[in-house]
Amino acid sequence: MNPQTLYDLSPALRLMIMGLVVALGPLAWVWVHNKNAPVAQRLRVLTLVTLFLTFDLVIFGAFTRLTDSGLGCPDWPGCYGSASPVGAQMHIEAAQTAMPTGPVTHSKAWIEMIHRYLATGVGVLILTLTITSWLERKRISVSPWWPTVSLIWVCLQGAFGALTVTMKLFPAIVTMHLLGGLVLLALLRAQAARYAQAHGTQLTILSTGLRFAVIAAFALLWLQIALGGWVSTNYAVLACTSFPGCQGSLWPAMDFHQGFTLWRELGAGHDGANISFEALTAIHYVHRLMAYLVLTAFLALAFYLHRIPAFRTSARWLAGLILLQAVTGISNAVLGWPLFAAVMHTGGAAALVIVLGGVVFSSRGEPFAAHASKLVSNSP
Repeated sequence: MNPQTLYDLSPALRLMIMGLVVALGPLAWVWVHNKNAPVAQRLRVLTLVTLFLTFDLVIFGAFTRLTDSGLGCPDWPGCYGSASPVGAQMHIEAAQTAMPTGPVTHSKAWIEMIHRYLATGVGVLILTLTITSWLERKRISVSPWWPTVSLIWVCLQGAFGALTVTMKLFPAIVTMHLLGGLVLLALLRAQAARYAQAHGTQLTILSTGLRFAVIAAFALLWLQIALGGWVSTNYAVLACTSFPGCQGSLWPAMDFHQGFTLWRELGAGHDGANISFEALTAIHYVHRLMAYLVLTAFLALAFYLHRIPAFRTSARWLAGLILLQAVTGISNAVLGWPLFAAVMHTGGAAALVIVLGGVVFSSRGEPFAAHASKLVSNSP
C-alpha cells in the first residue's frame, strides 16, 4: 500500500466552495436584517456574527480533539484527496478495517471535515469583512486594518491546522492551534469594540490600579489557557484523578524538565523515549496550581468591576464563568475526563477571552494628568 500523501491540494477549490456555502447563511441573515442600514452597521453586525461563529468553531475544535478525530482524515486539506468523506469511503473503510478503534473511522472523518468546513466558512466571513472594509473605508470610521489583521491571522490558523494533521498531533503545534483560535476571538472582540465606539459608545475610564488589574488578569488568563492546552494535547488530565490532592499527596512526584520540554512528539520525552508518568503529573499539577491563582484573581476583579455600572454585567459573567471553569476542571479529573465537561472547559475559556477582552478593549486608564493630580492631593 502506498503511503498517504500528507498535502493534496486537488480538493482545495471544492473545500473553498463548501466554506462559501457555510458562509452564505450568515451573510444572507446579516443582509436581510440590515439591508437598509448604513454599511458601517452591517459590518458591525457581521463582525458580531463572525465572533459568535468563531466561538462555535473553537468549541467544535475542542470536540474534534477530545473525540480523537484530529487525524480522522490523515491528509490536508481534503480527505484522502476528496473534498468530503463520501469520496473517501473506500480508503476510510480500509483504514477502519485495519484498526477498528484507530484514528481513522467514518465518524471521525466526518467530525474532522465538518471542523474544516466551519473553519473555511469563518475564513470566508473574515475575507468578506476585509474586502468590504477596504472598499468602503471612506464611509466607515473603523480602520480596515482590523479585519485585515484578522484575515492574516486566520490564514496562519489554517497553516497550524494543516500542521496539526501532517505532524501527527505534535503537542506544541496543537497547543498553538488552540491558542491561535482564541487569539482570533480576541481580535474580533477588539474589532467589535471599535465599531461600538464608532457608534457613540464611550470608553470607560478605570483607575490606574484597576486598569492594571484588568490587564494582569488578561495576561494570567492567556498563561492558564496555554497550560490547559498543554495538559489536553499531552493527554495529562488523568495523571491526577483526585482533588485537592494528587496521587494521595499535595505534592506528588513530578518531572518538570521532561514535562515542559516543548518541542517533542506526542507521548515522547525530551530524550525521545516514552514520556514518564511523573512528567504528565507535572503538566497536570502546574495547571491546577495556576488555577488557584486565576480563580482568586478573577473573583477579586469581578468584585471591583461590579462597582462600575458599565461593567456590572461583565463582572457577573466573569464570576460565573470562572466558577464554571473550576467545576468543569475538577470534574475532568475526578470523573475520568467526561466529554461534556471537557468541551465545556474549553468553551468556558473561550467565553472568558470574549468577556474579559470586552473589558480590556472598552476601557482605558485615567489620564496621566488626572492621576498625577490625585497623587498630589493625597500626599501629606
